[in-house]
Amino acid sequence: MTSTDFARNRHDLSQYLVHFTTDRQPCCSDGDNPATKAEIAGTTAQARLISILQQKKVLATKMPWVNRNAVCFTECPWPSLVDHARAYSPYGVGFTKPHVFAAGGGPAFYVRADLYRKQTWDAHLLTFVTPFMPPYAPKVKIEGGLPGGKVVDYTHEREWRTPHDFSFEFDQVAFVVVDSYNDVATWPKDLKDAIGRDRFLIMDVYRQIETLWPIHRV
Repeated sequence: MTSTDFARNRHDLSQYLVHFTTDRQPCCSDGDNPATKAEIAGTTAQARLISILQQKKVLATKMPWVNRNAVCFTECPWPSLVDHARAYSPYGVGFTKPHVFAAGGGPAFYVRADLYRKQTWDAHLLTFVTPFMPPYAPKVKIEGGLPGGKVVDYTHEREWRTPHDFSFEFDQVAFVVVDSYNDVATWPKDLKDAIGRDRFLIMDVYRQIETLWPIHRV
């Protein structure tokens, strides 16, 4: 059995990665950050996703802590789809791991804060790093860790990043996550035709399934 076959047999792993959009403003902003442009920073999660699909590009934005540009994806096993949509928005676009890897992407590194501070990071490698200081760490570790004694734990994201803008073609889109049937009905027809209506995952349907058969307890 290959590692790929093994992963396919694991319900807690996925062969897909999702970039979720959000209504929130960029967490880090400066003049070089394309996310500060009015067409992105002042729009809704739904409008941002439509813009991404129209441009066939996700713009890299500044990451907290490391202040490096990247495009972020989350590995999204089916049971965690609702949680991710709740944390960001019910709008996102998914790709296969091989496609993101071929585009220069890879998993983010969650590095203990004390080790993170001791390391002199190569600028390119730093793009993939996030400090790790979980809430269960000893108080002395938290107080002596990150500035302000902050707790940082994003390990649940199973995050992947590309260190630059992420471009794609419509046939490389694995699926599109939207909130409701109305989204599909009112979206630009040329996008629906190019992507294929069968690749739209509607969160309202999934929420209803979980209400009737709550096997994931979400």
